[in-house]
Amino acid sequence: MEPIIQEPEGPEPEATRRDAGITESARANRGWWDRNADEYQVEHGTFLGDDRFVWCPEGLDEVEAELLGPPEELKDRAVLELGAGAAQCSRWLAAQGARPVALDISHRQLQHALRIGGAFPLVCADAGVLPFANGSFDLACSAYGALPFVADPRLVLREVHRVLRPGGRFVFSVTHPIRWAFPDEPGPEGLSVSGSYFDRTPYVEEDEQGRAVYVEHHRTLGDRVRDVAASGFRLVDLVEPQWPEWNSSEWGGWSPLRGRLIPGTAIFVCVRD
Repeated sequence: MEPIIQEPEGPEPEATRRDAGITESARANRGWWDRNADEYQVEHGTFLGDDRFVWCPEGLDEVEAELLGPPEELKDRAVLELGAGAAQCSRWLAAQGARPVALDISHRQLQHALRIGGAFPLVCADAGVLPFANGSFDLACSAYGALPFVADPRLVLREVHRVLRPGGRFVFSVTHPIRWAFPDEPGPEGLSVSGSYFDRTPYVEEDEQGRAVYVEHHRTLGDRVRDVAASGFRLVDLVEPQWPEWNSSEWGGWSPLRGRLIPGTAIFVCVRD
């Protein structure tokens, strides 16, 4: 079934850098993903597939990476996917015999999950306030979901820690922090430093009234490690995928040119002891 396209309304938002708190960020990003879910799935649906587990624009696939563990060990494991979008990753997990739950803040993204199909729960909720009991899951994962968009990532990490059972693994991918020092351009102009890596001021897109309609938050690599440790996790691996020869895709700041020179993704593999 083809998605029904909802055209975005109004003028293009203005981009700026300014503070944006927890509530403003959540409200803005819920609205952005509801408005742009159709376009996102059309643009990226072929690359993501309907039932693949792709960690990042580089194309690292869980089939090969096994960051959650060997596929044969996923059977009957309860897995929470945060920022699931159309739940492609959860669909792959279900095919391995796991029992996934796909959570997203965007109702429209989850409508795409319904459109594609899959026999597992879909939950529309904020990742910072998870509607699950303590120790509900064996594993948790997030491929570019939730964590780049929240003002306080420790709220999310602590919630994931709470709902995981002891020994549970949480693996999440985000834009590599070094990318914030470079322009978001795929060509040669995106290879020169244009800002401070240490400037943690959020990237905000505003409407004509100055209201945030999209927010993305920057954390340095050290910040991410400290967030993980302060939330009760043990960091067991940090994966920085190299750009593969087969991947000729180009969108936003991602391209073969940039990907072969500077990292684009950081994947944190964490364990709840």
